[in-house]
Amino acid sequence: MISVEEARGRILKAVAVLPAEQVALAQALGRVLAEDVVAQVTQPPAAVSAMDGYAVRAADAVKAPATLTVIGKVPAGGAFAGAVGKGEAVRIFTGAPLPRGADSIVIQEDAEAQGRKVTVKDAPKRKGQFVRPAGLDFRRGDVGVRAGRRLTARDIGLAAAMNVPWLKVHRRPRVAILSTGDELVMPGQPIGPSQIVCSNGVSLAAAVAAFGGESVDLGIVPDDRKALAAMARGAQGADLLVTTGGASVGEHDLVQEVLGKQGLKVDFWKIAMRPGKPLIFGRIGGTPMLGLPGNPVSSLVCALIYLKPALEKMQGLDPAADTPATAVLGSPLPANDRRQDYLRATLKRRGDGALVATPFAKQDSSMLATLAHADCLVVRPPLAPAAKAGERVAIVSFPGGTAGI
Repeated sequence: MISVEEARGRILKAVAVLPAEQVALAQALGRVLAEDVVAQVTQPPAAVSAMDGYAVRAADAVKAPATLTVIGKVPAGGAFAGAVGKGEAVRIFTGAPLPRGADSIVIQEDAEAQGRKVTVKDAPKRKGQFVRPAGLDFRRGDVGVRAGRRLTARDIGLAAAMNVPWLKVHRRPRVAILSTGDELVMPGQPIGPSQIVCSNGVSLAAAVAAFGGESVDLGIVPDDRKALAAMARGAQGADLLVTTGGASVGEHDLVQEVLGKQGLKVDFWKIAMRPGKPLIFGRIGGTPMLGLPGNPVSSLVCALIYLKPALEKMQGLDPAADTPATAVLGSPLPANDRRQDYLRATLKRRGDGALVATPFAKQDSSMLATLAHADCLVVRPPLAPAAKAGERVAIVSFPGGTAGI
């Protein structure tokens, strides 16, 4: 058996960053930027008012109260053709360009209008008050969003403001998913006396989407050599083949045997972790292949530990940039054996602000409901000594947002 770190390193070494494609802003959410976003305009393009009020020369209003002559007005989107001279003011609204000659704004709450006259009741505190100078937000040529970032709604808004309608992003990885096992039926189908519902295909497809990829569901293949070989050919053109089940050592675990005849070259098999020991990684033809355990909990935990960083690298992200997280242990744990444990746990914030991770009492790898109710995984290194409640432990958080696992 190899360690989790070595397995992860080998997988990341075997996958490559995918090429870029161009997408419209509306399709860019969640995509990973392949090229810097550079401003095509200056924002604001000229000095503008930050408030409704009066554009003045600060020198004319420094001694309040001061009465000035209103010589015009300028709305947002408009312009004042003249210039503000000594003792003059222009009625102005938020976002309107500052008239020539003016250098400050007196907000309307600090002024009292009387026909063509306005009395400044509170003098500007400084020259440039309530004025947004040209380029306050950004200037033409500025880099707004750097390549290698997964785009948020904020990024897309900034790109739009910079007048950039198209973005270069890395192509989404296409992941073919193949579930194996005579005992499996799809959700909603009749269940035979020795059958179970297959949750792996749909849960892994959801995980792939959460990690930024696109899935191709090859369906369920029975424990039959010819059927497995035929179904596996459906992975041609995918960036990654993911299988579930058939990765152990039983006589019905056929993945290595059958795919070996299809050209599968195994890099490693078996990892010192729990859950998820029987994991295969290799390459079939030009396609990397990740063989996950058939156990639904093991499959999803391995997806988080191995599939997520692989898909991140394919999209141009740096998986090593993930910040390690820790929490306070909420209950004692016994000493660990030579396998790295990933314990399903709840995560709550204590009164002093500390995060407390409390592993579930039952960690049986068949219990998918426990994984669904967990907030994180507590990581127990190989041969870790017994831990007391209150000790700090490493945790793996589930991806957040509307899409996660």
